[in-house]
Amino acid sequence: MSHTTITLLFLVFTIISFILEKIPLGLTASICAIGLTLTGVVDATTTFSQYVNSNVILCVGMFVVGQALFETGMANKIGGLVTRFAKTEKTLIVAIMVIVGVMSGFLSNTGTAAVLIPVVCGIADESGYSRSRLLMPLVFAAALGGNLSIIGAPGNLMGVNALQEMGMSTSFFMYAPVGIPMLVIGILYFVCLGYKLLPDGKTTAVAAAEEQQDFSEVPKWKQTVSLVVLVLVILAMIFEEQIGISIQISACIGAIFLVLTGVISEKEALASIDLKVVLLFGGSLTLAKALDTTGAGELIADKIVGLLGADPNPIILLLVIFIVTCVLTNFMSNTATTALMIPIAVSLANNLGADPRSVVIATVIAGSCAYATPIGMPANTMVVGLGGYKFKDYVKSGLPLILVSFVICMILLPILFPFYP
Repeated sequence: MSHTTITLLFLVFTIISFILEKIPLGLTASICAIGLTLTGVVDATTTFSQYVNSNVILCVGMFVVGQALFETGMANKIGGLVTRFAKTEKTLIVAIMVIVGVMSGFLSNTGTAAVLIPVVCGIADESGYSRSRLLMPLVFAAALGGNLSIIGAPGNLMGVNALQEMGMSTSFFMYAPVGIPMLVIGILYFVCLGYKLLPDGKTTAVAAAEEQQDFSEVPKWKQTVSLVVLVLVILAMIFEEQIGISIQISACIGAIFLVLTGVISEKEALASIDLKVVLLFGGSLTLAKALDTTGAGELIADKIVGLLGADPNPIILLLVIFIVTCVLTNFMSNTATTALMIPIAVSLANNLGADPRSVVIATVIAGSCAYATPIGMPANTMVVGLGGYKFKDYVKSGLPLILVSFVICMILLPILFPFYP
């Protein structure tokens, strides 16, 4: 059996396993990586180098830096700012979406949502507004905000890695030219139209407000240091070229400093590292490498291009990539979807002789558009019970937002990242 066939078989196995999720995602990716190694498609050095890829290290460092904000209560304090500006339901929705969107651009989307959900539930219970009107904008803002920087979500780093592998330059705010308009227009959508589509469920006041952790015993200096370190790490990443320190090293320095100063304990730091993401990242990168070296990715691209007809318009290619990725991400892991689609998108762009940046960014952003189902992303699932949501509520509120995101991408990407510069 040829290496190309073996790679395609492992790709099919991975897709089916990711969709069914009978096997943990990280384990599926690792089975794929080890299988490709045992069959000789890739060598052991190539496989295990993906698990210590520089972007995996960046991910690990930022897990620790972000966790410090959650453990000290600083993230909770930032979220509490919403109460100062919200006088009506609309302004409350705007305040929630702005704060969650900005925070999730630099911290874990799921972590940001998790720490602010009980805060918002408490605000809803005290103000008399329905939770169902506030929680859905919160989780959608977490996904939208993830497109502000390369550390906004694990899938973002996969896009960065794909471009770096081709010798292309990337930047900290690479996704921001599209991500910022998406967040701003997403907020405007909820203010002008989306709030009318939100369900007005009368949920019982379960003790979500009581579920908020008590951070009164945490020294204020720890909260201050956790925020200062995050800001300094982000600034170091933005000015990477000027200071000559890679973003991975900046993240590691921040993480080490937080542990050494006792802001976060070693146990808390280790617990913050999401091993599932690391395993998923390493295994998916190994599969991506196999798709590239065996020509399997190019074969898939050829078939898709063939279906699109002779000399297809790159805009049609962009449209197809976005739609396929968007459909998948609403029913399986966002990170897994992005990991699967990026190598295929790159192969498609290369097949047309087009600059791959546009399709890579489209794939990453489409991978975050998991608004239409309660299983699209962990944050969606977190609020199902608290908001009293049904499946149709996500479809009703989420599909228009996906359409808005799609239109923004189709307009901006060809302008900002031309196919044939």
